[in-house]
Amino acid sequence: MTNDPDLMLLRPEKAAELLSVGRTTVYALMRSGALRSVRVGTLRRIPPTALAEFVAHLEEEQAA
Repeated sequence: MTNDPDLMLLRPEKAAELLSVGRTTVYALMRSGALRSVRVGTLRRIPPTALAEFVAHLEEEQAA
């Protein structure tokens, strides 16, 4: 899902860019649990697989 195959965790800003939403939206999605994230020290990072899961969930919801 990213151009860098070695990138294992995404900053919220990069996740927002990839999802074409704002940074605030990404933080809200993480807070609500809709977008899975991990804590690295005091920072929040998003596994690329979490973005794919989130998009797949949106597609499932809208197909129903």
